[in-house]
Amino acid sequence: MSLFAIRDYRHLFSAQVIALFGTGLATVALGLLAYDLAGSAAGVVLGTALTIKMAMYVLIAPLAAAYADRLPRRLFLTLLDVVRAGVVLALPFVSEIWHIYALIGVLQAASAAFTPTFQAVIPDIVSKESDYTRALSASQVAYTMESLFSPVLAAVALTFMTFNWLFVGTSVGFIVSAVLVLSTRVPNAARNARSSAWDRLTSGVKTFTATRQLRGVMALNLVVAAAGSIVVVNTVNYVRDHLGGTQADVAWMLAASGGGTLVVALFLPRVLDRIADRTVMMTGALTLLVGVFATVAMVASEVNAWTVTMTIWVVIGGGMALIVTPTGRVIRSAVERSELPAAFAAQFSLSHLAWLVTYPIAGWLGTISGFTVAWSILAALAVIGAVAGWIAWPHRITFEDEPTPSEGRAVPASREAKRAYSAPVAVR
Repeated sequence: MSLFAIRDYRHLFSAQVIALFGTGLATVALGLLAYDLAGSAAGVVLGTALTIKMAMYVLIAPLAAAYADRLPRRLFLTLLDVVRAGVVLALPFVSEIWHIYALIGVLQAASAAFTPTFQAVIPDIVSKESDYTRALSASQVAYTMESLFSPVLAAVALTFMTFNWLFVGTSVGFIVSAVLVLSTRVPNAARNARSSAWDRLTSGVKTFTATRQLRGVMALNLVVAAAGSIVVVNTVNYVRDHLGGTQADVAWMLAASGGGTLVVALFLPRVLDRIADRTVMMTGALTLLVGVFATVAMVASEVNAWTVTMTIWVVIGGGMALIVTPTGRVIRSAVERSELPAAFAAQFSLSHLAWLVTYPIAGWLGTISGFTVAWSILAALAVIGAVAGWIAWPHRITFEDEPTPSEGRAVPASREAKRAYSAPVAVR
């Protein structure tokens, strides 16, 4: 309750929830639009659109972070919401596949600038560590509620309207989000000491590569992307072509994955108070490995069963929450306050760089060579990410061996920071 007693956080959180639900409706509609224009090749169209999205995230987010301390953040976030509303409103009128690609490029460029800027605002508004942990969990719950209920709302809406109206709902969501952001007292970012634009542009990535636990986070991003791309890209074709489902069934299957994420995210705040972030995130990696290998076994054995597919989608959703939710805590504990915008932007870009690799595999290779081949490759990438994360982020770290601030990053000194580094036994 102390968290939501903070007026500015309450307004920003409301803006995030509304924009997310609009985005969720658009995600379902985009998949159905791709199927409407390309039929059985919808996976290629959707995979290409999502690859464009990831490319924008990788390229634009660091640029936004480099100049975040030189821009009025409240007006910047509001303007980006307005741009996204206008682009989404144009999607129902597309008649060619390249129209989708062009509009998605503009839309995701705006989102790439919005999300890391928004993430970096929260630590400036929520200063208490326990409240910040719950803010991260609340943010994850918002994402999971969206992934659960947006498909449900879409499924209900699709029973009496065409999917094009879902884009209209998304546009309205972005406008309401803009109004809420504009009503919030968003502090401008702390001035970055680096004068060179290139130094500001690359500082976040340098921090990640120089910090052991953040190197582990980078590796775990690949596990999340490998598993998540199966759900995001291939659900529409798998449900329509293999399970013989309807448009509404696609939405319900996506909701199953969101349900798994929601259940896990609701319990995580209490878990993270007692168990190290590393332990939780490695458990998530193991869960995703189980889910991905289960998908390979399912398609290889041609077991086209609704209950089996839905169960696997729930497992994947839960595993993703175990990795994604604690990531903000790990970043906050590893870097100085003035470096947070660059660090969050780096995580945003690096995580989506992993999706940039996995989306084409799920979309293009899944269409050309079949799900068994594509999902087997994604399973192999998930294994590589999990093993690399385990090695890069040791179970225990000697703090005296870590770099000093003069070497490019802050040495975590708080109890919370040590929890991010080590297992519970190391901090008792």
